[in-house]
Amino acid sequence: MKKLLTLIVVLAGLLTSCSPFNLVTSTTYNNADLSSYSTFRIVTPEEGKIPPGMATVTYYNIAAAIREQMVERGFTEDPNSPLLINIGLTVKQQIATEPAYQALTPYPYPYTWGPYYGGYAPWFMYPRGYYWPPYNSNAQVITGIYNEGVLTMDMVNINEKLPLFSASVGTIIDNGNSQFRNLTGIAEAVQTLFSKFPVPLLPQYRGK
Repeated sequence: MKKLLTLIVVLAGLLTSCSPFNLVTSTTYNNADLSSYSTFRIVTPEEGKIPPGMATVTYYNIAAAIREQMVERGFTEDPNSPLLINIGLTVKQQIATEPAYQALTPYPYPYTWGPYYGGYAPWFMYPRGYYWPPYNSNAQVITGIYNEGVLTMDMVNINEKLPLFSASVGTIIDNGNSQFRNLTGIAEAVQTLFSKFPVPLLPQYRGK
């Protein structure tokens, strides 16, 4: 029996290691109760800038995968929702950033559109400096754990400029050819992104 259990554990580990995606970070902020929200909205290109190298179709594929995860947890999409889902992508460090865009509270770190802190942080579509504290409250961002193609999702109460949740998954770029994953790959990456989200799937979507 012990040998059988050991074999099962080994096989499970092998299956897990085959996945090209890994959860980099998953954190809830400000003791947020995400289940108290019933609606959401996803950042649009009109509200910011699509990260360099990301085609418009890739953005829409990512947004569709995020939308599916939220709907399967009982949320309803609403363009007026206070719950904004922001999308960030870690791009190559050699890509030049846009001119600095001042945050509401710029000191001591002014916000820039592109990667900051030495290129380790994602390029966010909606300026993260509008809602992220100016002090270093997210140490993971500057430890160098981000590689090219890491997808980051922020959830924020945009009315109150209050960060609620953030998660990152690596990597949505196929290292073999430096291209973005296809629709199936993006859906799998986003599923990993939500793997520790504090609001569970509705019963009818579990185990699918």
